[in-house]
Amino acid sequence: MTTRVALISGASRGIGLAVARTLQQNGWSLSLGLRDTTDVAPELSHQHVVQHDARSADEQAWVQAAMDRFGRIDAVACCAGIMTPRDIVEIDDETLDAMWEVNVKSPRRLVSAAWEPLKQGGKGRVAVLASLSGKRVKSSASSSYALTKHAAVALVHGFRQTGWEHGIRATAICPGFVNTDMARAITETDPAAMTQASDLAELVRTAIELPNTASVAELSVNCQLEELF
Repeated sequence: MTTRVALISGASRGIGLAVARTLQQNGWSLSLGLRDTTDVAPELSHQHVVQHDARSADEQAWVQAAMDRFGRIDAVACCAGIMTPRDIVEIDDETLDAMWEVNVKSPRRLVSAAWEPLKQGGKGRVAVLASLSGKRVKSSASSSYALTKHAAVALVHGFRQTGWEHGIRATAICPGFVNTDMARAITETDPAAMTQASDLAELVRTAIELPNTASVAELSVNCQLEELF
């Protein structure tokens, strides 16, 4: 069986690192996008590693480098993300633009750059780490972040609609608090009570390994009881 290849952004820590570890353990070859290429986890250092800053990256160059290395791309997992707590009235354009760039525009560029390779095998997969903030606005402080994550969920549905006839399937992974640096900075929830990054990584793997006939559009995951989730 030919080894499948996945591109993973935000692969130096948090959810992206967990996804990389899980896919490697399950036989995937990886092209890892890191802001600092020296920050790669030791067990992943033999994988293809490229410098990728979602705020100012050349995604086309990354895709070309991955194709030069592997000759194929079977999945793209967009795990890079930022969150600045600001309500929708007080936030300034510069802060909002930074979240928009990382949370929406960069994954759109990366998947678009990989579109033709994803089409080639007839089973291309896209997973975007959105958020439950892309499904509801829970607080004033997270409303600007939610704006970008609602767009990220819409982005995934756009990929699904555009790629369906070519065998491309896309999934929005929508977690609540995950035990990462980002979540620990904005909540006093016990890290042990949060969703663990390794659990989300397993969901990403499931989504991208399902056949074309069992596509999952969205996965909402929560560590707390809410009325809607």
